[in-house]
Amino acid sequence: NEDTAINGQWVVAPGKALLAALEKELGNIPLIAEDLGIITEEVNALRMAFNLPGMKILQFAFGDTDSNPYLPHNYDQNCVVYTGTHDNDTTLGWFNSLNDHDKQRIYQYLGFSQASMPYLLIGTAFSSVANLAIVPMQDILELGSEDRMNIPGTVEGNWKWQFSWDQLTDGQVSKLTGLVKMFTR
Repeated sequence: NEDTAINGQWVVAPGKALLAALEKELGNIPLIAEDLGIITEEVNALRMAFNLPGMKILQFAFGDTDSNPYLPHNYDQNCVVYTGTHDNDTTLGWFNSLNDHDKQRIYQYLGFSQASMPYLLIGTAFSSVANLAIVPMQDILELGSEDRMNIPGTVEGNWKWQFSWDQLTDGQVSKLTGLVKMFTR
C-alpha cells in the first residue's frame, strides 16, 4: 500500500515453477536476467539452471578492483553487455561527471585509443565475449546528460526522450558500421 518502493520488501516468488511453465508453453524464449544489485545464490542458481544470460553494465566496471564482475575480462559468454541502461546517465554524461583519476583508470584499462567517449565504450562492448551487446541510442548519438532516459526515484521528466532520424550523422553511422563489422556484431 505504498506509493514508492522505499518501504518495500523482498518476497520469495515461484521462480523455478514460473520459468519451467514458460518454457513448457513457449519453448526456449529469449529472456535476460536482470542480475543487478543484491543478488542471492538462489537467484544465481535459478539463472544458471535456465541458462539465462545476466547483465553486464560497462559504466559499473571501473571501480578499484580488477575482479569487478562488470570488467570485460571477467565476463563469460552467456551475458548481455550494455554501455549503460535506461536507468543510467548516457555514457558521455557519465564520463564527463567522473574525476580525472577515474577517467585515467578507464583509459588505462581500455588502452590508448583515438576513439572518444562514448564510442570507446561501444567498441569495448562489441569486442567483449558477451553473446549480445546493447547500446542505448543516446550513446550512438553521442548525447549528454540532458538526454538521459530515466532518473530512478524521480517522477518528473522521465521517459520523454525520443529519437529522430535527423539526429544521426554520417560520421556516427560510419563509426557504428565500422565497429559492427570489425567485431561481427
